[in-house]
Amino acid sequence: MKRMIWTATLLTGVFGASLFSGSLRAQEGKTLSDTVAKTVKTQQQTQKKQEAWAEEKGDLAARYRAAKAQVDYLEKTKAFEEKEVGSLDTGIAELERRMVESAHLKDNLEDSLNVVVGHLENYVNRDIPFLMEERKARLASVRDAIAKPEVTAAEKLRRVLEALQVEANYGNTVDVSQERIHVGNDEVSADVIRVGRVSVFWRSPDGKRVGEYDRGSKQWVELDRKYAHVIADVREMVLRLRSTKVVTLPLGRIEP
Repeated sequence: MKRMIWTATLLTGVFGASLFSGSLRAQEGKTLSDTVAKTVKTQQQTQKKQEAWAEEKGDLAARYRAAKAQVDYLEKTKAFEEKEVGSLDTGIAELERRMVESAHLKDNLEDSLNVVVGHLENYVNRDIPFLMEERKARLASVRDAIAKPEVTAAEKLRRVLEALQVEANYGNTVDVSQERIHVGNDEVSADVIRVGRVSVFWRSPDGKRVGEYDRGSKQWVELDRKYAHVIADVREMVLRLRSTKVVTLPLGRIEP
């Protein structure tokens, strides 16, 4: 009877041990399954994070390259602009120097032009008297232009050179003008005949009186009537009323 009881107890123990062992294995299997699932999930999450990081890394790398390229471009642009600014500064400095120099040259030019006009005025006043009103008016106009600040230096120089050219051309031209001159104590209305700058003759309207301007005495003088015909011929040749020919004219004194 005791053996049967012991046997039953043993069987009960063995069965219980078997049940406990099975339960323990089931629990271990579940734990292992949970661990594997958790590991897989962790690996999946890690993989996603790695993929996201790889994508973000690629985006950051692209942004870095773009930013670096922009920085390189800006540095090159800055260097170019600095070079341009340097060139502009040099140009501005040169322009300022030229402006100062131009102002000095302008002042010096105006002084020089006034001196030239002054010499020309003195020359005209000492010259044989022909077209005096016209010549003096021209020089007065030139001097007035020199004094005006709004007239450019180039225009002032042009006006002076033009006046000099006109005066120079009188030596190559002839003309006849009607003027009132003083011969001794007489005021005579006469045709004034200029032959270049060699001499100036005069002739009364009726042709009975003729004469010339004496450079020595700086006066109008009367010539012998024997010159009336030749001076009349000169007048007609100047007025193109007759063909030119060689004539002999009295030149008077060249120097005082």
